[in-house]
Amino acid sequence: MVEVVEVTCDERTEDVKEVMKTDGIGHIVENVAPEPVIHETKEDPETQTQKTRTWIWSVVYLCFYGFMVQLKPGEPFITPYLLSTEKNFTSKQVTNEISPVLTYSYMAVLVPVFLLTDYLRYKPVLILQSLSHVSIWLILLLGASLLEMQFMEFFYGITMAARVAYSSYIFSLVPANVYQRVASYSRSSVLMGVFTSSVLGQICVSLGGVSYRTLSAVSLGFVTFGLLLSFCLPWPKRSLFFNQARLEEERKEAAQSELARMKPEENDGSVAAQSSNHKSPSWTNSVFVQMLKELKHVVKVPSLRLWSLWWVFNSTGYYLVLFYVHILWNKVYPVTENKHVYNGAVEAASTLLGAITSFAAGYVKIRWNLWSELVIGLITAAQAGLLLLMGITDNIWVCYVAYALFRGFYQFLVPIAIFQIASGLTKELCALVFGVNTFLGTVLKTIITIIVADKRGLALNVQSQFFIYFFYFTLLTVVYLGCSAFVITCHYRNQRAQEETTEVAIATELSPMSTTDNEGTTAHNGATIKT
Repeated sequence: MVEVVEVTCDERTEDVKEVMKTDGIGHIVENVAPEPVIHETKEDPETQTQKTRTWIWSVVYLCFYGFMVQLKPGEPFITPYLLSTEKNFTSKQVTNEISPVLTYSYMAVLVPVFLLTDYLRYKPVLILQSLSHVSIWLILLLGASLLEMQFMEFFYGITMAARVAYSSYIFSLVPANVYQRVASYSRSSVLMGVFTSSVLGQICVSLGGVSYRTLSAVSLGFVTFGLLLSFCLPWPKRSLFFNQARLEEERKEAAQSELARMKPEENDGSVAAQSSNHKSPSWTNSVFVQMLKELKHVVKVPSLRLWSLWWVFNSTGYYLVLFYVHILWNKVYPVTENKHVYNGAVEAASTLLGAITSFAAGYVKIRWNLWSELVIGLITAAQAGLLLLMGITDNIWVCYVAYALFRGFYQFLVPIAIFQIASGLTKELCALVFGVNTFLGTVLKTIITIIVADKRGLALNVQSQFFIYFFYFTLLTVVYLGCSAFVITCHYRNQRAQEETTEVAIATELSPMSTTDNEGTTAHNGATIKT
């Protein structure tokens, strides 16, 4: 195995970092050309204050942007609008022909958007997301055919895939020591935007008597303003994967130029050699490719494997419920007046409950390496029960409460999963793991949609779909609780074995003393003398 050992040589004239490759036991097998060390100059307090003020205002603007783009008061009422006399689509068309396009679109664009987000440094993808928001509400306002509504769902899939740009964009603006704090700010601004949007929409419908079409026009105005805000976002200089290598190359070229000016005669050879190295293809040495190679080690860690599987399988069921629950509400309670549609209020309440449970999860202190499977199993069982209740009840208020609790349970586990996965990984590898988990969940979601919801599959009605989701979560519950029983049994069995080993070791340490006392002493001629 070849290791890389860095040895810093400090000279009066220049500082050079010499890299030597060893064979793992200290023998040098290869010397690599010296690499100049870049000394970080200490900035004066005024410059540091200016930089701090810059990133603080960038974070404030980004949080304001995150709040504004969530202001779509017509969003909780899209399904009632499609089923109303204004659009006049049937429940079967919305369930089996329009809604499935969202899942297919999301899967198709997720990987390209994930890669372009990092390569283009976030801002262009956020602009694309805002353009897609505008397209959604324009089509909803002006479109009337089934194909146009399917295009609307296609653009909706783009907006969902582009959410990764906002969640990771903020990390490129701030120092590493404030990542956790600013991440909470950005998430809070999004949740507050969703809550405000839902409440505003419900007030307009129930108290103001606003029509669905007018509410859609208001939403178009908000997302258009969000598009204008996206053009003013600051452009980051770095990103997690692709642009790190570019910045590193620029740094080395600047260092070589400085070194060449200091000692042009001595450094011509080394600089030329290093320049030729930089010209060679470097994509295999990029951070992204290295992270892909590291993924095979992630699946070997039990906690990472467990929570990644939870992210894949449970998020699949969660989003399928979110995509079709509004159709279920219309089936359970087919209202004739818009003011009796409480989708906005329920979405606001469930968002608030999810924020509370996410916050409470940070204060849960248990041995997650032992009890994770049990906690996941119990919460998944509760979600399965709520899905069964939603599928069999004819009381819309029971359906509303069950939905809010379902979302609350999921949001409780999300921050725990994020911590369990992220705590042992670098920032880059963590982002890649979550990206892979999301993609696998989207693939599974697409397969289930094709089989269960699409008109080319079983084309089940919405209540039958919720029974399928109930059996899906029940199966996950059985698996989680079975794994929990195995882990807990193995833990206590190993603990008991360790206790027995400790007792035997203590007995072994004490036994020679008693044996010597009982056996007596040995004479010089080898005979034993009894005492």
